[in-house]
Amino acid sequence: MSSLALTLMYLLAAVLGVVACRSLKLPPMLGYLVAGVLIGPHALALAQNSEGVRHLGEFGVVFLMFAIGLEFSLPKLRAMRQQVFGLGLMQVVTTMALVTGVALLLSHWIGGVWGMGWQTALALSGVMTMSSTAIVVKLMVERAELESGHGRWVMGVLLFQDLAVVPLLVLIPALGSAPGQLLPALAWALLKAILLVGLLLIGGQRLMRWWLTLVVRRKSDELFMLNLLLITLGLAWLTELAGLSLALGAFIAGVLVSETEYRHQVGTDIRPFHDVLLGLFFITIGMLLDWHILLERWALVLALLTVPLIFKLAIILALARGMGATAGVALRTGLYLAQAGEFGFVLLSLTSSNGLVQAALMNPILAAMVLSMLATPFLIMHSNRIVMRLVASDWLQQSLQMTSIARKSINTSGHVLICGYGRCGQNLARMLEHESIPYMALDLDPDRVHQAAAAGDSVVYGDATRLQALMAAGLVRASAVAITYADVPAALKVLANARSHAPQVPVVVRTQDDLHLDALQRAGATEVVPETIEGSLMLASHALALVGVPMRRVLRLVQEQRDARYQLLRGYFHGADDDTVNEIDQERLSSINLPAGATALGKSLGQLALPAIGVRAVSLRRSDGRQATAADATLLAEGDTLVLSGHPAALILAQDKLLRG
Repeated sequence: MSSLALTLMYLLAAVLGVVACRSLKLPPMLGYLVAGVLIGPHALALAQNSEGVRHLGEFGVVFLMFAIGLEFSLPKLRAMRQQVFGLGLMQVVTTMALVTGVALLLSHWIGGVWGMGWQTALALSGVMTMSSTAIVVKLMVERAELESGHGRWVMGVLLFQDLAVVPLLVLIPALGSAPGQLLPALAWALLKAILLVGLLLIGGQRLMRWWLTLVVRRKSDELFMLNLLLITLGLAWLTELAGLSLALGAFIAGVLVSETEYRHQVGTDIRPFHDVLLGLFFITIGMLLDWHILLERWALVLALLTVPLIFKLAIILALARGMGATAGVALRTGLYLAQAGEFGFVLLSLTSSNGLVQAALMNPILAAMVLSMLATPFLIMHSNRIVMRLVASDWLQQSLQMTSIARKSINTSGHVLICGYGRCGQNLARMLEHESIPYMALDLDPDRVHQAAAAGDSVVYGDATRLQALMAAGLVRASAVAITYADVPAALKVLANARSHAPQVPVVVRTQDDLHLDALQRAGATEVVPETIEGSLMLASHALALVGVPMRRVLRLVQEQRDARYQLLRGYFHGADDDTVNEIDQERLSSINLPAGATALGKSLGQLALPAIGVRAVSLRRSDGRQATAADATLLAEGDTLVLSGHPAALILAQDKLLRG
């Protein structure tokens, strides 16, 4: 097969695999693995796992390590030190120690395929300790669990595992040396790694910042991208030349870039290379898997799948409990981290290439790792059911948490329910307090909740994406819900619960941009406020003022843009302090709910002829929470909420016309 035909075969397999996984809502990585199995020499034999393709796949690992280095942040590690250097460190050390010991015992008692030296046992323990950052983080983002109790523990362990890969990349090649040369090889590899890493980190940061600044001043995207590739691959080549691994050099390159002001731009630019080449790496891993092994040696594969899963789950559960996590949080953490990881494949490939693992054991281990990753989405999706069944105290703790929320909100009604108490949520709360409007905030950061509650803020610890927490916080009695975190999956969960259980309550959603505007509005958002639009309006207002446009005209232009963008800002809702001489006859908004027996039921907005009395229909919210177009042909039904804009006298006439005819 020609190079072009082979390339097309890989691309077609990748596209079909990713499409299938997207359709099933599974991580794309699984699609790459399955595609590799199908086109590989052990299945359809459409492509061979050639050396050239394998080397190309290794570049995916290089860019993965670069991305890990780019995310390396001392402040982040310091903020999560208990999770990273507590549970993360203990998980890696304990798992490697126990797996090495068990593997040596099996080698001594059983022998045969299990016969191995301590070098192989230690290398395989490093393979087993890894979990899948790509799969777990993606699923936690979709489930809005990154800031949950178990989410922080999971992220801490994954972060330390990523860091632990670096010494393992140095250790495993040294373990492949001849027995008499093992200690000198290990010492020499360690010395080279310390000298190279120290030299690059001490003098490399200033050099990297100076060089990238020089490149950026040329104002060429092509030049910037070429330099990123040169830096990443150049440092990878340098570490390989020193007898270390390509991935170690890429990690150092990422760390150096992370210390510059260009880290976010670099992360965006490098992402396409990282994703495509990493996908190719997983296809090559899938091609190594002989599916006949699953049939011929199914008992061994099953043992290598279930025993490590349970073993790793038990270790993480015990360690998390010992560090103060509740039984429910500890079990969820174990379920999320029990599978094999993408770095496990990298280390297994390195172990195999250094002759540390027998071919008879290589394929069963590989098959078990692939199956464990395939099982991960299902384990995570059913984790709550598993925890509730196995940990009775978790149900009790959740009940106590809901009771605590309900106790604080029991005497509150007509309040604003704030989902998320970060900067945006706190600013909103201050404005509500200034206007003497009650509010109840839910947040998942225990430190923030503790400090804010101690200061007298009406905030409680709770997950706003869960219906029980929303109901306990008085969702049905609330006058409005404000979703203040820019997390679209979490916002969609809150909207789904609000629409199904309190359709009459309006919901305002904050987003970073307007990419998900339609999806959020379809989900029932009364209004969506993108930060980019508000930022552009403020930028425009300052720019216009600086070039001499009169301030009154600037404010009018900005308000016109807001009127065009936000329907609910075309006027304002009447308040107790609006009845002043200047504001008594200003245009305002009025929200009218249509009960059973209202005259307007069954009629269209056109038939009601509201504009004839000086009133305009701004928006319409159906009884089930859906937003409907306030057009002339729209028919009104029981439970609908109609938002009208007009002067006070006209609004009184419109209300009378809608309700009593």
